[in-house]
Amino acid sequence: MSQDSFADAVLRWYDLHGRKDLPWQRDMTPYRVWVSEIMLQQTQVATVIHYYERFMAALPDVQALAAAPADEVLHLWTGLGYYSRARNLHKAAQRVVDEYGGDFPRDLQLLIDLPGIGPSTAGAIASLSMGLRAPILDGNVKRVLARYHAVQGWPGEKVVHDRLWAIAERHTPHVRVNHYTQAMMDMGATLCTRSKPTCLVCPLQAGCEARMLGAPTAYPESRPRKSIPVRQCLMPLVVNPQGDVWLQRRPDSGLWGGLWCPPQLDDHAQLDALLARQGWQADEPQALEPLRHTFSHFHLDIQPLLVRVTADHGVAESGQVWYNLRQPTRLGLAAPVKKLLQRTELII
Repeated sequence: MSQDSFADAVLRWYDLHGRKDLPWQRDMTPYRVWVSEIMLQQTQVATVIHYYERFMAALPDVQALAAAPADEVLHLWTGLGYYSRARNLHKAAQRVVDEYGGDFPRDLQLLIDLPGIGPSTAGAIASLSMGLRAPILDGNVKRVLARYHAVQGWPGEKVVHDRLWAIAERHTPHVRVNHYTQAMMDMGATLCTRSKPTCLVCPLQAGCEARMLGAPTAYPESRPRKSIPVRQCLMPLVVNPQGDVWLQRRPDSGLWGGLWCPPQLDDHAQLDALLARQGWQADEPQALEPLRHTFSHFHLDIQPLLVRVTADHGVAESGQVWYNLRQPTRLGLAAPVKKLLQRTELII
């Protein structure tokens, strides 16, 4: 296939089969596309839709996002994971409002300069909502192009990524670029899937080198396997006489940055020191059912401890909160913390 026939085949398929009624495709704006693209990083469409619609109902435009408290943004993100995405979303919205008067710049490099926006996300915003010719290279598009051209190697390696980026640039058409971009993402998500590609109905089958080699699933190569380390921590769920749980706000950087969590401790000595520092008299800690949470690069084995204190000494200090389980405040909570709080509510 020539470059033109490649794009033509993709566009013909889009006209017949492409997705055209996703929430972010209605009343399409740079803001709506941007939020969807950030949410879709490392997350499936089916999972994102609920979060996206809730987010848009609360923060319908970039001005609303820029003005929102960080805790509200993180609360709306709770459950999506990779919380740096939400923090960067908030920072980028503030810059769009402060530096560009609330209008997203129609320039790829200026988009890339915003927090959390890389070249592919910038390309999606520019092509889908602005009609600018800009390539994208998300995970779905990488898979389509790697198979079509039988590109060897793991796309996480710079030389492989650079080759795929050059291919993406070459195939991106000058007309209907918004439909082409959507079609490439849709084909990767619905036809050229990771383990069971449906090659017989793919519009690119005639020129697909991986299919001709009889090994479509061999491309792209997987990330080299590494053993995933396991870390452990104690997580005391400190409960006051009113049934509220004591939470701390984590630093903005690092694990669960900016979210509210119980303390993460190494041992019972650290728990004793925490209780003494706060001046709390506590009953004997009660071990609860352990919980494993898996991050991209390690497992965290959490041993929760129910710790009932006899007095809370009033209002928590800055960066601390007594979290009312019955009338919860809108705070950003990591998914395992939310699960532990739900368990705690059933016990106390």
